[in-house]
Amino acid sequence: MTILGLLPLVLASPWIGAPPAAQDTETWLRCGMALVVPGEAPRPEVTLVVREGRIAAIREGYPPLAPGARAVDLREAFVLPGLIDCHTHLTHELSRTSRLERVEESDADRAIRAVVYARRTLEAGFTTVRNVGSSGDAIFALRDAIEKGWIPGPRILAAGESLSPTGGHSDETLGYREDLFELPGPALGICDGVAECRKGVRLQVKRGADVIKLVATGGVLSATNAGTEQQFFGDELTAIITTAHSLGRKVAAHAHGTRGILAALHAGVDSIEHGTYLDDEAIALFKETGAYLVPTLLAGQTVVDLAQDEGYFPAVIREKALRVGPVLAASLGRAYRAGVRIAFGTDSGVSRHGENWREFPLLVAAGVSPADALVFATRNAADLLGLDDVGTLEVGMRADIIALPASPLEEISALGRVSFVMQAGRIVKGP
Repeated sequence: MTILGLLPLVLASPWIGAPPAAQDTETWLRCGMALVVPGEAPRPEVTLVVREGRIAAIREGYPPLAPGARAVDLREAFVLPGLIDCHTHLTHELSRTSRLERVEESDADRAIRAVVYARRTLEAGFTTVRNVGSSGDAIFALRDAIEKGWIPGPRILAAGESLSPTGGHSDETLGYREDLFELPGPALGICDGVAECRKGVRLQVKRGADVIKLVATGGVLSATNAGTEQQFFGDELTAIITTAHSLGRKVAAHAHGTRGILAALHAGVDSIEHGTYLDDEAIALFKETGAYLVPTLLAGQTVVDLAQDEGYFPAVIREKALRVGPVLAASLGRAYRAGVRIAFGTDSGVSRHGENWREFPLLVAAGVSPADALVFATRNAADLLGLDDVGTLEVGMRADIIALPASPLEEISALGRVSFVMQAGRIVKGP
């Protein structure tokens, strides 16, 4: 769909042109059950008092409403902190025509798409996301517009361009005629050698990146038969990570193959995305360094399902999808049982935006308890992102609050039926 085709969807939003005023009156959320701190037992019949975008008090039962305050009746609901997805791509959604869109659509087209995808994500209960890789400036414009209150969407930590060697997984010229694109360099995330890797980080930070994303190994959806093992050399990984850390940015590494996982962990990466082929050495390194694993089981399941559709993927991608996808869950299970720190991420953009919740039943099927799965998507995710005021419903935290019709501790699929969303004290879905 072109930018003109998407405009009616965007303009239908009541936020456009008239951002809602901050709610300066108190809001009292009367909760049937509230998971105040994920990982602890939920608390029955509590009232959350929200003032100036934060949780001001937690009161037992349902006391009389204070003068001037308003009440929201969630007494039949299960209430929990807003969810956090540590691996999204909000300016893109995989389709049969994705490769054609690469040469037909502009950065403006991607920005308009992203507005639609951001709203779907927020209304699904995800109040914060880390967007780990997108071309152009659309993601920064989206992040800033949401922060200013111009449009609805999750709070975004954005990476800008993913860093990749020439011909690596994030080289977006792979598989196209050479005359269609100029040879990309560090400004577009393509870096060879230590000096270019340092420059690539600095350029992304200059553009506004909150986090740095690199591709330590090959990937499934790149149009190349280079496999899924290590792509950057060790000195290049070290250059990227030390430069990013010196500029106050964490680093997320796309990594499937064992050698690439090990190399990124040795270089001091903050998180491994996917982590498909883990071995005992990698698990020990995770625990030694404290790095997080972001497993993205939904992406693995999605590409396996799509690969069954003859002709959906080119042959070189289909082969990798069928080989890599089924391994993710087993590796996640090993890491979980070993005590590796895990944060929630979906790779939405590969899967459909707004269906991020589908990662939860896949985690549970891999052996993760529902309680721990919620910790992954709240407290652990907030810690990975370096955010200390989201992830729980304790006093002083941002009022990022969602409600479900049933307890996800007993029915994990309830996370697909979000009935109420509040972000920073502003109701964006529900009563």
